[in-house]
Amino acid sequence: MTRAEEHTTSSIRRFHPSEAGVRLVCFPHAGGAASYFFRLSRQLSPVADVLAVQYPGRQERRKEPCVCSVTGLADMLVAELREWTDRPLALFGHSMGALVGFEVARRLEREGVRPVTFFASGRAAPSFSRDEGVHRRDDGALIAKVRELGGTASGLLDDPDVAAMLLPAIRNDYRAVETYRHTPGPPLTCPLVVFTGDADPQVSAEEARAWRAFSTGGFELHTYAGGHFFLDAHAASVLEKIRAGLTASAL
Repeated sequence: MTRAEEHTTSSIRRFHPSEAGVRLVCFPHAGGAASYFFRLSRQLSPVADVLAVQYPGRQERRKEPCVCSVTGLADMLVAELREWTDRPLALFGHSMGALVGFEVARRLEREGVRPVTFFASGRAAPSFSRDEGVHRRDDGALIAKVRELGGTASGLLDDPDVAAMLLPAIRNDYRAVETYRHTPGPPLTCPLVVFTGDADPQVSAEEARAWRAFSTGGFELHTYAGGHFFLDAHAASVLEKIRAGLTASAL
């Protein structure tokens, strides 16, 4: 049995295996896990075989050391994704996941594997760096930052035992994002679709539009009302746009 026929690998979770003609690889936000994409996987299974990335250091991988850089994560994931290129790949990443997805897309294209679409959500274009020193703050200040942005993890941090399990991965991921610096290189050649919230404190309208320079394969920008996790309130619309992009890529 080849790895592409298995349901999971070290970093890949395949919640709803599908015979669809395209695979969608989903990269979580800082502190996030593959389970964030469970519902998306179920809803998109008619049009995509969804692969959700599980970074080391969380959930069932919590005893594994975290990877402390975006590029390190991308190197690790590309090595695994080579086994899944028997079908065309599309990529989706939210927040930190958009940076990881971008670096994965660059590496895939250098190897001759062109993603059919890259969906980037809730993240400034790679040329913008923003080091607020979040990863250097104490636990209380780190928790306050996570709560400020919202998302599913913020409520879990009310439980001290759960917080103790989650905070190492959250801190690591903020370190990875805040120390990331874009290395100039050729733009992507695949279509690029960007989603952003109009009140996201992490992404200005200018920073979202700046993604346009990072692909020659076409560009779309979709702006929603809401903050950093606008996805939660506008899931149906975002899902429909992803579905449309995947369906178009199969034509």
